[in-house]
Amino acid sequence: MRAIRRFTVRTVLPPELASLGELVRNLRWSWHPETLDLFAEVDPEVWERVGHDPVALLGAVDPARLRELAADRRFLRRVADAADDLHEYKTAPGWYQTVPDAPRAIAYFSPEYGIAAALPQYSGGLGILAGDHLKAASDLGVPILAVGLLYRHGYFTQSLSPEGWQLEHYPSLDPGGLPLTLLREEDGTPVRTAIGLPEGRALHAQIWIAQVGRVPLLLLDSDVAENDVAARDVTDRLYGGGTDHRLMQELLLGVGGVRAIRAYCRVTGHPEPEVFHTNEGHAGFLGLERIRELTESRLSFDEALEAVRAGTVFTTHTPVPAGIDRFPAEMIARQFGGDNAWPTVPVDRILALGAEKEPGKFNMAAMGMRLAQRVNGVSELHGEVSREMFQDLWPGFDASDVPIGSITNGVHAPTWVGREIMELAGRELPALVERAQGWEGVNKISDADVWAIRGRLRARLVEGARERLRRSWLARGASRAELGWIDDALDPDVLTIGFARRVPSYKRLTLMLKDPDRLRQLLLDPDKPVQIVIAGKAHPADEGGKKLIQQIVKFADAEDVRHRIVFLPDYDMALGQLMVQGADVWMNNPLRPLEACGTSGMKAALNGGLNLSIRDGWWDEWYDGTNGWAIPTADGVGDPDRRDELEAGALYDLVEYEVADRFYDRAADGLPLRWLEMVRHTLTSLGPKVLAGRMLRDYVVDLYTPAAKSGRALLKDGYEPARGFAAWKLRLAQAWPGVRVEHVETSNLGDTPEVGASLEVRATIALGELRPEDVRVQAAYGPVGLHDELVRPAYTTLALESDGDDGRAVFAGTVPLDRTGSFGYSVRVVPDHPLMDTPAELGLVTVPEEPAGMTNGTLR
Repeated sequence: MRAIRRFTVRTVLPPELASLGELVRNLRWSWHPETLDLFAEVDPEVWERVGHDPVALLGAVDPARLRELAADRRFLRRVADAADDLHEYKTAPGWYQTVPDAPRAIAYFSPEYGIAAALPQYSGGLGILAGDHLKAASDLGVPILAVGLLYRHGYFTQSLSPEGWQLEHYPSLDPGGLPLTLLREEDGTPVRTAIGLPEGRALHAQIWIAQVGRVPLLLLDSDVAENDVAARDVTDRLYGGGTDHRLMQELLLGVGGVRAIRAYCRVTGHPEPEVFHTNEGHAGFLGLERIRELTESRLSFDEALEAVRAGTVFTTHTPVPAGIDRFPAEMIARQFGGDNAWPTVPVDRILALGAEKEPGKFNMAAMGMRLAQRVNGVSELHGEVSREMFQDLWPGFDASDVPIGSITNGVHAPTWVGREIMELAGRELPALVERAQGWEGVNKISDADVWAIRGRLRARLVEGARERLRRSWLARGASRAELGWIDDALDPDVLTIGFARRVPSYKRLTLMLKDPDRLRQLLLDPDKPVQIVIAGKAHPADEGGKKLIQQIVKFADAEDVRHRIVFLPDYDMALGQLMVQGADVWMNNPLRPLEACGTSGMKAALNGGLNLSIRDGWWDEWYDGTNGWAIPTADGVGDPDRRDELEAGALYDLVEYEVADRFYDRAADGLPLRWLEMVRHTLTSLGPKVLAGRMLRDYVVDLYTPAAKSGRALLKDGYEPARGFAAWKLRLAQAWPGVRVEHVETSNLGDTPEVGASLEVRATIALGELRPEDVRVQAAYGPVGLHDELVRPAYTTLALESDGDDGRAVFAGTVPLDRTGSFGYSVRVVPDHPLMDTPAELGLVTVPEEPAGMTNGTLR
């Protein structure tokens, strides 16, 4: 008989051990080894059995052992010291407190968070990045208030069938068995949020709090008695269910998330956020809820839209259109219209925010960008791809002018770097980790020390891989008697390549299998053998991804190579840590440019691993020729199979002739000196860049603080600037059709222009009903293409020279002839207002109807 309900009975700690409970409830332990050591001392055997889960530890330890510890003065001193250290960590001023004009608080929304394996609320890179974002914010004192959903089944766990097919399992999670506390009112009743649904239904949720160092993470949970069966299942699993289910999740995350923040700030006194950061389009509805709040109190829709946009940051994480959530427009109209309509937020305005080129579709990313004044991708290359991908939202502007910037992701070193490396850095390079300076000090550490640590980390990976491999084969139906070979699977002295990803087709899990015979030769080379550790999950609905996993498993099952290549099921944070720490080489071979960033290679680099990767995502901007290897790409080849063949061949050659050669090239003392030289250069060149602390500083300085300033500017005097800005935008949009570039003339060009000279440009602009201060007139200049198009032009603003009574104005300025070769120029008119962030913000631009003002010549 199955239980009709599952719950966890928590241990009652003796009063002397109350601080131990506080340490367990704060997830700082997930990146603080000293606290983990303390937990291990509670009961080492139970600690190992529960997989280093502190909550499970307290639930499984014998009460007699707790009474014994409560009388152990030495242990109590350690608990007190750890509690004092946590309190000091949470309250001491950090870097953020030195930043002028920084926001008093930032709300951060994400559909998933990878904080620790003990809180399985993540599926892949988006969640891991969100977790590292919170941890780095905690370390730096950034006052983030995070919001997500509590999935009762989390993401699936993965096993393999005897045939190597992925099998999914959804273990039930009880919040009582997780490091969470329920948000309650002063009278002890749970705080509730509610969202209206069509047909008189409602979606209720309670709010669990995961404390991530200084950062509270609010997780909304729809499994409450007030909901009907369908509503209770909204937070059943991560990325599960159909379109209706997904819409309900995103409504709860966005609309419910804002309401949860308001409730949390009311109950706890936490400062209200000045900036709202939408991490991917899943949480885009948060902007609508903030508009509703303002329109129900004091502002029109357009005025509220400006106030909300000013303080909103939107980060896109996908370079693949198929990765964006899109809903049928009628589904959105049904949710926000009819008997469920918000009186002050017209449904047609909501639909317009999510409109895209394809009619009848509502695009969550498009809405997120229209509701945010600041938008960014997660690497420089991804920023370029995103500007092209979303160019239709800013018609009339070149892709280079689309207002999408980039902040390259980073990783939280204390979470991902092996303890031996952290301790060595602590001894030799105090306070290095999470700092951008001092990394050249790595060169002070001896070759022998670096190589010894790399050997220990590799051996730990081999040991852990054997254990997981044995469990996998047993689950597939093998008997222990036939698994003796696993004792010798992998070798702690062999060059070890790691490959762990989600398994969509563009990440090309099976590129290494393009020539199976060549791969066998590399694995079984008698002098320079290679071994590969692989992990990854395919989405439950992705049959193609599951076939790729089956192909890898089938190859790795073969008796001749199974000691050199293994697929480890159930890729999670614990396995990820094991792999990035132990791999000598981290391999990544996506189809360029479809990798937005890809941070696992950053983690490997911080552990002294070398990257072997296609130049995509972060590797495209930070590969310098000597800090790893770049797999050549066949970008111009249209046939996908031929492209894979060429890139796989290049991969094999790199492994055989460069990677393996350098790894096995040993000096008389057995040290691979050329390899260690690359390791040092990797650490010194990439270490300061790949840190999540660097990423957070970039967000604070480049996005959060400017957003807070913009938001403050619009709410002054009871939102009077917001009213004026909205009225100005409406007036400008109505009058813009009357704006024309009537004439452009130049002087100083001469017959043979030479580099270093300048070009005087005068433009006569018909402004119609607008005033000169409403616009910015710019000269665009630079190299020209085959069809006279300007290629990545630069811009200079022309100054007002004269303003006539006939609605015409003359603007003039100077264009520098700063390059040789083919050169051209033009003029454009864009809106201009002090509250705008970029000239493209309104999507309005006027250029000459005929390129009469264009001069296309060659500079000498």
